[in-house]
Amino acid sequence: MKRVIATALLYLAIPATVAPAQDMTRYIDMSSPDMTSAEMTRGDVEAALHTSNAATPADFTGKKLSGLDLSGLDLSGAIFRAARLNRTKLAGAKLDRAVLDQAWLAEADLTGASLKGATLFASQMPRARLDGADLSGARVAADLSDASLVGASIEGAHLGADMRNQSMGLMRAVLKSANLDRLNARGADLSRVDLEFASLKQADLTGASLKGAQLGGANLTGVTVIDTDFDGADLTSAKLIDPIGLERAKNFDHARNRERLIRE
Repeated sequence: MKRVIATALLYLAIPATVAPAQDMTRYIDMSSPDMTSAEMTRGDVEAALHTSNAATPADFTGKKLSGLDLSGLDLSGAIFRAARLNRTKLAGAKLDRAVLDQAWLAEADLTGASLKGATLFASQMPRARLDGADLSGARVAADLSDASLVGASIEGAHLGADMRNQSMGLMRAVLKSANLDRLNARGADLSRVDLEFASLKQADLTGASLKGAQLGGANLTGVTVIDTDFDGADLTSAKLIDPIGLERAKNFDHARNRERLIRE
């Protein structure tokens, strides 16, 4: 873990002792050329893809690609470790099995993109747009605060904390104040995920794990919770109105602050 974080900080030339494990945006000037410019064109990216193959995927590690229009490209398996993709257009792009660990994707447009099996570890994605995106089976330990995933799929994805490897702090998905309406989260691991003030209206959480998740102030109106595990989840001031399958939810009686739920 220490090597992973040190690598991300090295690219940004800031001391490794300054930033916590996951939230580094507060220490970075997001308006600097390093975070807003591109050192490659779309043509350059396409040329790199043309010479790549499954054994030798295109490698954009540490590259500045912010603001580019890469919509619709097939970037499957490409490596974007610690790359800067802030406000980059990736709508409809194919990023299946792509490596986006420690990448910066603030306000990136991933509308309708496919990220099946991709890895997004310690990625910074505040206000990113992933409406209709497919992250099935992905590993996501990213900061997605204020992001939009309306109608997206994280079916079978792993967003929860791996408690066997947390030496640098709690690494899990942060979806604080995110719009997750109509999200398909069937079978997803959302254990210990930060979902405070997120909107999950009509989301499908069938078979998902919310163990230890933070749901304070979240809007769960019309959510499907058949076989959803609430063990240790914090429900302070969450809106649980007209849920579907609550009688079949797991460990709902072990959720915290159930008495502070808003039920109507």
